[in-house]
Amino acid sequence: MENQRTVADGLRLGLRGLVQVALGGAALAVVVTVAALLGPMLALDLYTPPVAAWWTVFTAITVQGVPFLLLGTVVSAAIGAFVPERVFTRLLPRSPALAVPVAGAAGAVLPGCECASVPVAGSLIQRGVAPAAALAFLLSAPAINPVVLVATSIAFPGQPRMVLARLAASLAAAVIMGWLWARFGREEWLRMPRRSARQAASGPRAFVSGLQHDFLHAGGFLVVGAAAAATFNIVVPRSVLDVFTGSAWLSVLLLAVLAVVLCVCSEADAFVAASLSGFSPTARLAFLVVGPMVDLKLIALQAGTFGRAFAVRFSAATWLVAVGSSVLVGWWLL
Repeated sequence: MENQRTVADGLRLGLRGLVQVALGGAALAVVVTVAALLGPMLALDLYTPPVAAWWTVFTAITVQGVPFLLLGTVVSAAIGAFVPERVFTRLLPRSPALAVPVAGAAGAVLPGCECASVPVAGSLIQRGVAPAAALAFLLSAPAINPVVLVATSIAFPGQPRMVLARLAASLAAAVIMGWLWARFGREEWLRMPRRSARQAASGPRAFVSGLQHDFLHAGGFLVVGAAAAATFNIVVPRSVLDVFTGSAWLSVLLLAVLAVVLCVCSEADAFVAASLSGFSPTARLAFLVVGPMVDLKLIALQAGTFGRAFAVRFSAATWLVAVGSSVLVGWWLL
């Protein structure tokens, strides 16, 4: 009798979670629909062509990004709920020097968004995975997984070099950061994370909970990022952009900083980067490489999970490595 009651409670909570996910998706769809249908009409009524341009950019980024955002969060939640963590520990070599590139490459086959990668890395460390390998996976999973690469190929049609450049630069940055931590990292910088009930759970309830959290959380950042990118395209004068676009180094640094501030989910950031057409391919590559590894929400998540001392040092070093990797790969491929 008690087991039946437990199963009924689990089904009830699962259905409630699915309803909340559906409501969140419906709300996001309403925002996109309003932007697509009412935005241009409102702009015409107000006789403001810049507003019409803003709505066009915002709608294009959001409409293109939502399907990949949803697919990425579904896959991420499924991995977190149904793939045992012992799989990671068995596949990784014991030597940190060898485990780092293996963990980095694992990001290409185990999709996860930025929000999910931090707790996953924490749980791997708790299960005995070398911190250097777990941190390499933390950086690579949201940057080079199949969902992100497919989204990049659609955002940059006919430009396979951009997809290859993103893969190479992101993987290189993740592996280099793992090796740097293995060589220079100190135990006192890394606070061991506590295992929450949500991370410890598994099965359908954990899947629904993870999907609900990741989709609603990342969806909000997608909308905000699309609005910020549209505003950036419309508000910033062309003369100001010319100052940066005229210099290869300044344009790279500007978009690398912009990636930190916008906090766009990696499943959708390619569409934001594609909209920044005034910048060089290398600068847009820097936006794609830096964003999934260092942004404001990730810094906050890392500080809460591993401690402030870790987040400050790791984020600063990752930003420098990601920018350097983007420049070198961009010079080579783009």
